[in-house]
Amino acid sequence: MNFGINHEMRDFAHDRKKNLDLVLCTSSRVDSRLADQTLQSISRDYGIDLTEKEQAEMEALPPLRRAPVGSVLMALEAKACMTAHQRALPRLYDELNSSHLTVHGASDQAIAAGFTMVNIASNYLSPDLNKGNRRHSPEWSVHDQPRDAQLAIEKIRQLPRRSKTGDTGYDALSIVVIDCANDGAPARLVTEPPAPQPGEIYHYASMIDRLGHIYSTRFKDIGQLGP
Repeated sequence: MNFGINHEMRDFAHDRKKNLDLVLCTSSRVDSRLADQTLQSISRDYGIDLTEKEQAEMEALPPLRRAPVGSVLMALEAKACMTAHQRALPRLYDELNSSHLTVHGASDQAIAAGFTMVNIASNYLSPDLNKGNRRHSPEWSVHDQPRDAQLAIEKIRQLPRRSKTGDTGYDALSIVVIDCANDGAPARLVTEPPAPQPGEIYHYASMIDRLGHIYSTRFKDIGQLGP
């Protein structure tokens, strides 16, 4: 099994296309330019900040190499709602909804996963509003929290989910809440409500467990995810 990044999937049923952030796949061919790229090396190239424990867990994963995409087994769409929550909700919903439709329009057996991140910070430095004045006269976006974050979470919860092939919706979907002012201070993972709680279907761990179970049963003859 291999992986691809920003892979363009085409819906066979409606001939629409969409770029998916990450796909697990079979390889269509050998490409020497990608042969040395693994999930571990990509994380280093992108400068992803991991703790020592997280880095050790990453290195302990089975080798997963980047390759030209053949058949897509699992596709992940990741979206964040950082500011202007209420105004951003229609587009956020439409982009997420079109992803699972495209994935399953290409292959009903493929697993469609969605990862969403919602910002609960009361004040936020928007990159769009502060392209030239961030250092000397920053323009802060002010949010009504936790109301704005809750509106985004409720909108994401409206996305369709499916429990079996043939239905419409995501096979797994998670919502992560962070507190990020985008001012250089560390972002904080929010674990208290309105963030999903352990055991709830939108909790990140629930999504990972569900994806592992679906993959191991649906594609048991191809290879296992994880150790």
